[in-house]
Amino acid sequence: MNLFTELENSNKQIPLAETLRPKTIEEFLGQSNVVAPNSPILNLLKTNRLFSLIFWGPPGCGKTTLARLIATKTQAQFIEMSAVTSGVKDIKEAVESAKAALRAGQKTVLFIDEIHRYSKTQQDALLPHLENGTLFLIGSTTENPSFQVVPALLSRVQVVRLNSIDDESMKQVIQKGFAYLAKNNFPMDCEGGVIDFIINLARGDARYALNVVENAYFASDLKDDRRNLTVELIEQICQQRNTRYSQDEHYDHASAFQKSLRGSDADAAIYYLAKMVASGEDPRFIARRLVVTAAEDVGNADTNALAVAMNAYKAVELLGFPEARIPLAQAVIYVARAPKSNETVVAIDKALRDIANGDDFPPPMHLRDSHYKDAAKYGFGEGYIYSHSEPQTYQQFLPDELVGRKYTL
Repeated sequence: MNLFTELENSNKQIPLAETLRPKTIEEFLGQSNVVAPNSPILNLLKTNRLFSLIFWGPPGCGKTTLARLIATKTQAQFIEMSAVTSGVKDIKEAVESAKAALRAGQKTVLFIDEIHRYSKTQQDALLPHLENGTLFLIGSTTENPSFQVVPALLSRVQVVRLNSIDDESMKQVIQKGFAYLAKNNFPMDCEGGVIDFIINLARGDARYALNVVENAYFASDLKDDRRNLTVELIEQICQQRNTRYSQDEHYDHASAFQKSLRGSDADAAIYYLAKMVASGEDPRFIARRLVVTAAEDVGNADTNALAVAMNAYKAVELLGFPEARIPLAQAVIYVARAPKSNETVVAIDKALRDIANGDDFPPPMHLRDSHYKDAAKYGFGEGYIYSHSEPQTYQQFLPDELVGRKYTL
């Protein structure tokens, strides 16, 4: 560390969320499913073994903190980079650092924040070094890795789902923040309801909660060397209330949205659309749900519904929020009010079940491809009737074993 770095650090105003970041696994709050006693991850860490992971969860749920704690627990070198500002060159530098650490008897954890933002080429650059054990990757993402991370990388990591911080853990985080500020500055009086109000505002985001705690503390009235915190003060600071929308609620609202469309309740569908829009849901996700519903629940009862939904999807990609809310609302109302038929999904799922249950048969000989050399020698295509020429002539299309089987209504 040189003089300039020391000067930079001495003049930094370190956010409270960074100052209070847990130093040990035992201090880590929330994610009891991941760090509970005898959980698989903790048991692996007790053996001092490292493994590559991707933490998938909402902002402020502890992804970065948990990655740092894993590196500390295993006494590994920790290299942190952001997918927004790094690339293949930085990965190569990290690999060289990891090799040097190995020569000194130390393993390396490479933490990549927002890993879903890496291109395929950048993700592929990680593969050989994970394969040969040069380093261990811990990625973090707010997006579903199944859609954003290349399959080759997914096959080399374990995806761990993290949830929004639960209210009880959030209460402890907030109390810890206030206690730290009061101990290192002026004591404080806290109006009843302040902590619950911040919990409600934060919606499971610990970083956001601690930012509110810090700002509210220093913005509060100082009288007789004491800070006085009120709900009204926090309302003035935050101004806009965050919509409660955890990962579980993401799926719950998507489910309620589709079921309202299916049930032809346009008002409910619009409400859930608004809830998802206000919560910052990806508009492409909403549009995809709409397209699925148009095909699954409206189907051929109104073939225009799928076209309307697809056009809404294209409009979303063109416009983005906030304008995209309008074509989405238009399509939602249309699909909700359209006549309903689930014939298409029933038909394809029934056929898939039959195949899965063993009714897996080849097509009749006369329907098989005859457009290649020697096909006629095997009898492929023999006896096929061109339907446009003889539309009234019967011919069998289903396999022999399934003649008479009905899939459509």
